[in-house]
Amino acid sequence: MSVQDHTPLSDYLRKRHSVTKLVVHLIFTTKYRRKLFDGYMIGQLREAFESACEKLECDLVEMDGEADHVHLLVSYPPKLAVSVLVNNLKSVSSRRVRILNTHIPRQSKSGALWSRSYFACSAGGATIETLREYVQSQATPD
Repeated sequence: MSVQDHTPLSDYLRKRHSVTKLVVHLIFTTKYRRKLFDGYMIGQLREAFESACEKLECDLVEMDGEADHVHLLVSYPPKLAVSVLVNNLKSVSSRRVRILNTHIPRQSKSGALWSRSYFACSAGGATIETLREYVQSQATPD
């Protein structure tokens, strides 16, 4: 490991004019909350999400799930809207799971695996209260 690996900004995304660390917690539920997933399918979903993240220049920090929903922590670049990220992750994973698991019954006429809704929450290292105190502690010039 080099000295740069220990700098406070080593896990931040560094671009020409910005330094960012944007992480979002996502939850996707199956259509009609049907209990479809087993451990093997969760692994298939993880591979699909990793593949989609790679194409979008994102990083899948963590992923796990239960029979009817999955949780993801994704680090993403500032140029990417969360809604675009969600649409890509859902479409790629749905397609891959349907191809690999032909036994999954269609949940609707459209054949959608995921519900149209999703949960997204920014995931930072500090609480809102901590950030509020930091901002308020700045020395306002006279």
